[in-house]
Amino acid sequence: MTNDKKATATDGPYDVIYFAKKHRISNEDARGIIEKYGANRKEADKAGRRISA
Repeated sequence: MTNDKKATATDGPYDVIYFAKKHRISNEDARGIIEKYGANRKEADKAGRRISA
């Protein structure tokens, strides 16, 4: 059962606060990125890096 939780946690979209802290961006920017890219973490991370640069 714990493997299922781990798999679903990495497959879904990021938490806004976690994502904002990870990329050192505002919660508003993080929310917009997550809404745009949803569960596509690879693209969301790319967008987060672009904003934080």
